[in-house]
Amino acid sequence: MIYLLRHGEITGASTKRFIGQTDVDLSRTGLDQADFWQTYFSGIPLDQVFSSPLSRTVRTAEIVSGLAREEITLVEKLKEINLGEWDGKTVKEVKESFPGEWEKRGHDLTGYRPPQGESFSDLSQRILPVFQRLSADHPGNILIVAHAGVNRMILCRLLNKKLEDLFTIPQAYGCLNIIDNGGKELRVQDINLKPGAI
Repeated sequence: MIYLLRHGEITGASTKRFIGQTDVDLSRTGLDQADFWQTYFSGIPLDQVFSSPLSRTVRTAEIVSGLAREEITLVEKLKEINLGEWDGKTVKEVKESFPGEWEKRGHDLTGYRPPQGESFSDLSQRILPVFQRLSADHPGNILIVAHAGVNRMILCRLLNKKLEDLFTIPQAYGCLNIIDNGGKELRVQDINLKPGAI
């Protein structure tokens, strides 16, 4: 199985901001979410653990797996989308600082790049080859701790959804997606399992 986990809730989550590669820590709730999955995975042998190198994912991976940081394989290309000059800003701040850009994004959600950032199409092209390599090279039980945007790219491909529909795939903080890697093709078994729900 491939266990694709979104990191736990972040500090300041109550304020809606564009958080891409800005490095933020887990909140108390985020730590609790990771603790829940640690208990869940205590009965599941993991052959390999991979994580985005951002603090919120690494800390989640450490808690869930019980491994030290140096025992977790950090994968640079699993980082969240690069939001460039929008990163860390609220919608209001983006609208004020980048007049007209918000509207451009609305007209081309998958192709629009914030100044100095990536589009969702760019993210898909960065993520999918990495995921394909990890899934092909590691046939056992693997845990991948990443981000909402990253996970949606992977699930979009596996569910044969258009990239334009990426936000129809829910990815709550600390949610688990389970992908069956035992057959000829990868098969999505569960999506957006929340801590405490199983």
